[in-house]
Amino acid sequence: MKAVLLKDFGDADQLYIGDIPQPVAGPGEVLIKVAATSVNRPDIVQRQGNYPPPKGDSEVLGLEVAGVVESVGENVIGFSIGDRVFALVGGGGYAEYAVAHAGHVMKIPDNLGFEQAACICETYITAYLNTLVLGAPVSGNTVLLHGGGGGVNTAALQLCNTLLPDAKTIVTASTHKIERVSELGAHHVIDYKTKSFADEVKSITEGKGVDVILDHIGAAYFADNMKSLAVGGRLVVIGIMGGIKAELNIALMMVKRQQIIGSVLRSRPVAEKTDIIADFDATVMPLFSAGLIEPLISDQYSIDDAAHAHRAMENGEHFGKIVLTM
Repeated sequence: MKAVLLKDFGDADQLYIGDIPQPVAGPGEVLIKVAATSVNRPDIVQRQGNYPPPKGDSEVLGLEVAGVVESVGENVIGFSIGDRVFALVGGGGYAEYAVAHAGHVMKIPDNLGFEQAACICETYITAYLNTLVLGAPVSGNTVLLHGGGGGVNTAALQLCNTLLPDAKTIVTASTHKIERVSELGAHHVIDYKTKSFADEVKSITEGKGVDVILDHIGAAYFADNMKSLAVGGRLVVIGIMGGIKAELNIALMMVKRQQIIGSVLRSRPVAEKTDIIADFDATVMPLFSAGLIEPLISDQYSIDDAAHAHRAMENGEHFGKIVLTM
């Protein structure tokens, strides 16, 4: 089968189309004929050699797929050949066929196409788990989301607006994305290119700070994130684009009863991801079926143009998800 492969770790020029054996669905697995997948930031990091797939998962890039069930393994119930499905995968999405654990597969609502469904798993599940489950905001809380325009950020903003309509959202974004983030429903948008988000948060919240922060930057934002947290606030770190080491005033954290939560979805055990996906399927998917949330597609590329799609993500010009079609 055709797949996007790596000549070596490095820049987007290392990507090429090659042929590899088609995977087979084992017990408890589903083989999916892929119609669409998407580009996620972890794909970039893996391409650079810094994010290996979990043991046993495909080394081919790609963390989510949408398509049609080609076959099912032993002990799989609830799915039949020909079903339209989408799935979270540990790797292998950039290919004509991909294998997923049955508990990580969901059926596509009738109102969504393959391209839209390919945008849901990695970003919306990540946003739901880390912002709403681990961050646990309640009505009246204020949530700070970093990286306005990115897939996880836009997903988190949509979820907050829909599931917690009484919560207030503050989003950091680059200058050219501010208007679109505001149109998506953010209550306040901070231009991180020209302003200190910590100072702006202090002003917006009248010194109280925010209750939940979703951050993918890491060390570079850590000090200002802690300054921005309210008493009892929770910082959920899901990425390290800005480095891995930072200083922490432990005494101040204790006095303010703040929590720092590190979270990665991909490396969690299969059974744990199955439980997370079941919760997501029951809580969030009805919002997609009802048209209350619609996946945001920034750009679509053919799988043959995967290198171009990776460059587009690295340039940071996208708003929403970058989709690859077969």
